[in-house]
Amino acid sequence: MFTAVTRRTAALARGARFARFESTAAHPHVDSSEELVRPQHAVISTFDLFSIGVGPSSSHTVGPMRAARIFVNDVKEHNLLDKVCSVKITLHHTPQAILLGLEGSDPETIDTGTIGPRYDGILQNKTLFLGGVHKIHYDMDRDMLWRWDHVLKTHPNGMRFAVFDDKGDLLATNEYFSVGGGFVVNQQTKVDENLYYKGIDKHSVDPARLSQLDVVPVDASGSEQQHDSHQPPYQFHSGASLLSLTRQHNMTIAQLVYDNELSFHKTDEEIHAKLMRIWAVMDECIRSGVSSPESTLPGRLRLRRRAPALYRRLMRGFYPGMSAPQNTGPALSAPASAAAAGAIPSPDGYSQSPAQGSESPATQAAVKRARPARVVGSFEHAVLPMPPRKTTLASVDFLSCYAIAVNEVNASGGRIVTSPTNVVSAGVIPAVLKYVLEFISEDHEKTITTFLLTAAAVGMLFKRGSTISAAEGGCQAEVGVACSMASAGFAACMGASPEIVLQVRIEHNLGLTCDPIDGLVQVPCIERNSLGAVKAITAGQLALASDGVYSVSLDEAIEAMRLTAADMSVKYKETSLSGLATTVKIPLTSPAC
Repeated sequence: MFTAVTRRTAALARGARFARFESTAAHPHVDSSEELVRPQHAVISTFDLFSIGVGPSSSHTVGPMRAARIFVNDVKEHNLLDKVCSVKITLHHTPQAILLGLEGSDPETIDTGTIGPRYDGILQNKTLFLGGVHKIHYDMDRDMLWRWDHVLKTHPNGMRFAVFDDKGDLLATNEYFSVGGGFVVNQQTKVDENLYYKGIDKHSVDPARLSQLDVVPVDASGSEQQHDSHQPPYQFHSGASLLSLTRQHNMTIAQLVYDNELSFHKTDEEIHAKLMRIWAVMDECIRSGVSSPESTLPGRLRLRRRAPALYRRLMRGFYPGMSAPQNTGPALSAPASAAAAGAIPSPDGYSQSPAQGSESPATQAAVKRARPARVVGSFEHAVLPMPPRKTTLASVDFLSCYAIAVNEVNASGGRIVTSPTNVVSAGVIPAVLKYVLEFISEDHEKTITTFLLTAAAVGMLFKRGSTISAAEGGCQAEVGVACSMASAGFAACMGASPEIVLQVRIEHNLGLTCDPIDGLVQVPCIERNSLGAVKAITAGQLALASDGVYSVSLDEAIEAMRLTAADMSVKYKETSLSGLATTVKIPLTSPAC
């Protein structure tokens, strides 16, 4: 809980300020036995799971920026801002996002192009504008305490803020944990302060979103009943209870989630606008990724961007069978500003920069010329070599391209949608939804609505029953969960029953580790999104073909994932201390991503 400190207690608080950060993290406020006997419903807002932010990480960028802004707003609310002379920050990662959050920036609205220059300016000028208005002296070496060597029990991604007056007396302090997907939890008010919503102003948030601790009444059939006008009408805490609600009310999963959104004091028009906005940002992220003029991603790996070249090859018929790419590729148009910027329109309505789309006549002629196939192997052997061939699975190639494009934008710090996180799962859901829209759907708005609401329901179950944070559960908690959500959305758009929709196959992602090379969300993260998208489509197809026959329920798989996460070594949870991060010989700049 936010604590404003009087001068009488300032000295004591100042002396114990960092010790308290460690001790409170080791003793969670909510008793575990209480959690077991008080079933919590999983219902949160769809727009908590799908929120607009910036890359490369929801846990290390979006969450910390939100936490810093929440803290500054609390300082303002207690009329302490003008008294602040200095700020001390104790954290494990991500100073950039925290400092911009302290200056009042929000991950949904911040201009991504200004992040780097603003951060550099703070370091060079040693000046910070709290809340964007109150100027204080800030020295990174003096005012930021790094704790890379501590793994906190509540959550690995912890941070603590403390502000002091001109005499060095502590004015206020607070502790936060970024728990994945941009969600922020405060230690003292673990559930009802801000874990289940992402709004900055707590006082304007609907009461139904402030607490999940109310007991969920369940009748003899296993159906959950509404009991509080402040709570959503269709509460569920498991896949079984969600399925029971669909049968009891004869509604699809998307319809149940939609009606819950209405209970959060939203209108039909607001829900529709928010869903279309979420998709617009996802689609723009794909467009930005496939048309980027940059050849490499930021970081010491100097990883080559692959989405632009792959997309160009697809659009000009590089693969056999692509006789009319303009009819099989993406159909949504690029922003009107693209033409004004000198961009060259491609056959699908997206645009490419002159550096990518304009090639010399000699280059174009070279592309058109037939190239002899280079066969590797001896022709004198009993087993003759196989000549190289190209696949004709154009839709799958587009699916992979979309996923790679999104994650390359994320890795470069661009605008992104947490779905349900940024780090290594941001590309799966946008890619699968784009695939459905371009190759299957006949009603785009209906498809977007059904897909996102259904995927959100599955994400809620994972968030409540296990985790969506790689720092807690490894990559199974991010790409694995995103794959399950996308598979459910895909099946729902194919007209599957709720029982079929909930066969989302998380069991095939159990144990997936998070070991990014050099601590960057690039290798193996980007390709892993491509494979996750393909796996989501395959899982959906298997569910549709199963005719209701399956061996593992969603609830069993979520519980298995929770246990697997608990058993997994911390080295495989986003720390870059094992796996690929150590076998690939690149020296680390930081022991965490």
